Amino acid sequence: MPLFHVEYTYAADKAAVRDEHRPAHREFLGALHETGELQFVGPFVDGTGAALMVTADDEQAARELLGRDPFALADAVAAVRVTEWKQVFGPF
Repeated sequence: MPLFHVEYTYAADKAAVRDEHRPAHREFLGALHETGELQFVGPFVDGTGAALMVTADDEQAARELLGRDPFALADAVAAVRVTEWKQVFGPF
């Protein structure tokens, strides 16, 4: 199944919204990780966003999957970039 690198960009004025929804966001991501749909995730240390790697049939399916993220539902992400990724070396 194809891999997609996803970059979330956070808006500084939505920090309180992200704080409020972070527990549900992490629960959602944990469930995706358990099913194998999410390979990894983590925030950028400067607070500007996060990187995710998801498996999906195509880009649209990846976007639909992440559209169910509580951060997305709460409009806590300013932008989402989805790019199909081809592994050369690594664990996936």
